[in-house]
Amino acid sequence: MTGKLSIIVFSGTVDKLLPVGVLTTAAAASGYEVNLFFTFWGLNAIRKDMIKAQPRISKDFEDMGPMMMKMMAEKKVPSWYEMILQAREIGNVKIYACSQTMDIMNLKKTDLIDEVDDVVGAVSFLEMAQGGITLFI
Repeated sequence: MTGKLSIIVFSGTVDKLLPVGVLTTAAAASGYEVNLFFTFWGLNAIRKDMIKAQPRISKDFEDMGPMMMKMMAEKKVPSWYEMILQAREIGNVKIYACSQTMDIMNLKKTDLIDEVDDVVGAVSFLEMAQGGITLFI
């Protein structure tokens, strides 16, 4: 293992989730330990009832969204979720859900995709992230 990357996934829009997928895959392929912490709107991206839905694009890029999605489909770029699944096959990638956000949204772990490793609080995630690179996306 060459390092540690921890990503706080705050947004559930595709323009933010795609970089999460790309960075997670690149880090896993490079031997990094990767910790993903889905919180607030990012938590919606890993809900079972929303995982198959086309993620929204943020207002900043909505005009370019259809064009980008078409180009990505033509080039067979995997979805952010497919990238995460590929990264988990490559290496040490863990997915965590924020316990406080789960409580606020009245969600249970069973509401989330099966790949979620655990539901943890912010303090636990900060301890996991210590000593590595941490990104907020």
